[in-house]
Amino acid sequence: MENQNGYELLKERAKSLAVMLTLEEKIGMIHGAHLFSTQGVERLGIPPLVMSDGPMGVRQEFEPDHWKAVGGSADYATYLPCNSALAATWNRDLASATGSVLGAEARGRGKDIILAPGINIKRSPLCGRNFEYFSEDPYLTGELAVCFIQGIQQWDVAACVKHFAVNNQETQRLWTEVEIDEAALREIYLPAFYECLTRGKSLSVMGAYNKLYGEHCCQSQYLLNDLLRKEWSYEGVVVSDWGGVHDTKLAAMSELDIEMSVTDNFDEYYMASPLKKAVEEGSIPECRIDEKVTRILALMMQLHMIGGREKTERKSGAYNVPEHRQTALETARESIVLLKNERKILPLDEKRPQKILLVGENAQRFHSNGGGSAEMKALYEISPLMGIKMLLGGNVKVDFIQGYKSTAKEPEDGVNWQEKSLEDGGGHGRDNQKESQSLAQERAELRREAVALAKAYETVIYVGGLNHDYDSEGLDRSDMTLPYEQDLLIQALLEVKPDMVVVLIGGSPVEMGAWIDKAPAVLWSYYAGMEGGTALAEVLFGRVNPSGKLPETFYKSHKDCSAHLVGEFAGEKTVSYKEGIFVGYRFNETFGVKPEFCFGHGLSYTCFEYKEAVYEASESGSYITCTITNTGERAGAELVQVYRMVRGQDILPMPEEVSELQNMRPSKELAGFGKIYLNPGETGQIKIAVKGKVDTSVLGVGSSVEQICIVVDKES
Repeated sequence: MENQNGYELLKERAKSLAVMLTLEEKIGMIHGAHLFSTQGVERLGIPPLVMSDGPMGVRQEFEPDHWKAVGGSADYATYLPCNSALAATWNRDLASATGSVLGAEARGRGKDIILAPGINIKRSPLCGRNFEYFSEDPYLTGELAVCFIQGIQQWDVAACVKHFAVNNQETQRLWTEVEIDEAALREIYLPAFYECLTRGKSLSVMGAYNKLYGEHCCQSQYLLNDLLRKEWSYEGVVVSDWGGVHDTKLAAMSELDIEMSVTDNFDEYYMASPLKKAVEEGSIPECRIDEKVTRILALMMQLHMIGGREKTERKSGAYNVPEHRQTALETARESIVLLKNERKILPLDEKRPQKILLVGENAQRFHSNGGGSAEMKALYEISPLMGIKMLLGGNVKVDFIQGYKSTAKEPEDGVNWQEKSLEDGGGHGRDNQKESQSLAQERAELRREAVALAKAYETVIYVGGLNHDYDSEGLDRSDMTLPYEQDLLIQALLEVKPDMVVVLIGGSPVEMGAWIDKAPAVLWSYYAGMEGGTALAEVLFGRVNPSGKLPETFYKSHKDCSAHLVGEFAGEKTVSYKEGIFVGYRFNETFGVKPEFCFGHGLSYTCFEYKEAVYEASESGSYITCTITNTGERAGAELVQVYRMVRGQDILPMPEEVSELQNMRPSKELAGFGKIYLNPGETGQIKIAVKGKVDTSVLGVGSSVEQICIVVDKES
């Protein structure tokens, strides 16, 4: 990244180059000339701008003008844990390292912009793309995403933070208009974008599909002109989501720089031939195109694509190297969340001779090749079954039985779903109609077989949850129920094996009420990348002490979520965010909604004792210094969470009128966090920066939003 003075000089150089371009050449630079690239200008040495998805690894290569995979072996890549898994680590260093892997692999694959990270707030657990996003909390999202972006951009690749803004549902995502109070917009949904673009200095940003205040986000005067350019002084490149532009003049007069789409009629895009004609006729001034081209050229110079230094200074990157796989493993290890561990069922003893049975499709299912534009072609993927067998070796008998059957459908003839992704409003809710009688009978038989077999094994581990039939772009869930009749299977297995360990894998919370009281040990794993099975095995058998914490609330039911209880989800024409700022734990803590597992929850195989916390303020900011002792018998990491007690901890009744929420404040909000690693018996201190000015606010320090162990006043 260039400093401000350097950027001004660079921008002047870009302007000087822009005046040498013809109108046709400039038009070619501001819209897709292929599915993932713009048009270059060969006579001036300006290359195309090449882009790629996605957040979990550089996506496979497609033919330039068709959604058909190129094939071959050159586009396998490192499969990284999803953004939700990264958020569960609450680890800034891992966010930076993971971003660095993505940036290095994007550059290694010849990309200029990587379309990541996704930072939309998890307003509802039913959004199909939640696995691509970090958290329900804007501070946690911003802190990790900034580090992720900085990691990407050290490789001469531009991050493209998305989707700006309030893109919180997939149902009718192209046309749904969000109705939201501006105060809530600025407090919950915009702060992470602001941090990513100002502190993280993301070189590009992608507009959202939906509408806000009557405008499509990709051509919005409010979002792009007034907020982004004028208020935030952002000078990077704005890219549309693929098919997010709907009007030539609105797009041209907005601060959008590049229009992309999923169709192959590139010359007919709104900012292609129609815009050229409008400029020639005088209805749109050419200076608007000049501004867009100047920003694109400045970006190219920042990435050392042009300007005379590209051959000597641009980094080449690398992909599929061992250190990238190691980063994926370290992130996966810290992403796993121990939700419940009664009677210290976990960790299992790997040295005790035993017969182990794994039940459930997710024990051997791969997840890298699904989910929409986050899909990728993984170099490899370690399943839970493989990870456990690799860890234990040949002296332990490890068997698998399916237990339940999903209804997954494979792509036909290798043709990607994306070519039809703009149909029917761009997305829909999942139809929960009853499945065929024959499938129900088949699942009943699979349950009987699994339960009968489980009786013969010392240890039974259930591995189920979701998959990309449910966690997917273009699709919202209708509820949080575990699919494929898994509740019935888990209940039946617990009847015969009451000490069974339940492992759930997915991108969003699921209901557990049917069996959670009977299950003594429950582990949660987001889609954890190519080494997810390795990390899971290490946690199950105690080689790794779990330190993951939930970056979102796990509700008992989606009906407890404020987006459903107070607001609307998912509207097809409009969706009203009546809950305002009361998203996730802010709502639960204020109005006494008891979730299944709270935001910030996560257990360990050891114990930590908080001894004291001291608040200090200086010119550099506000800090909490906390003293912690590992009082258990295992080394481990503790996540220290600092909450600003905004209003106090008394539970309030819900107001009679929803509009009254606009004048209310939540009881607490996340203000800081940090992780400390301690050996058994070791005492250490951790210093945590606290967001914003504290003044006379009270801070609660603890291991989750519900476990505020120490309260510290500024004056104490």
